[in-house]
Amino acid sequence: MNTAEKHYKFINSKTGYVIFYSSLSIKLGPDEVKAELEKIKAHVAIKNGIYEGTLYWEEIKDE
Repeated sequence: MNTAEKHYKFINSKTGYVIFYSSLSIKLGPDEVKAELEKIKAHVAIKNGIYEGTLYWEEIKDE
């Protein structure tokens, strides 16, 4: 993984399936990260025709 980015997966809580992946710069502050993730979540929900509340994100960590 690139150390200049954090990677996230967006999961449909009803199915348990990951439906989108995204990366954000580590230079963003916590509030900026949350705002960007919320924007992405809304976009993914609209694109997939699902309720935004059924989506959540998790950071992908190296094992």
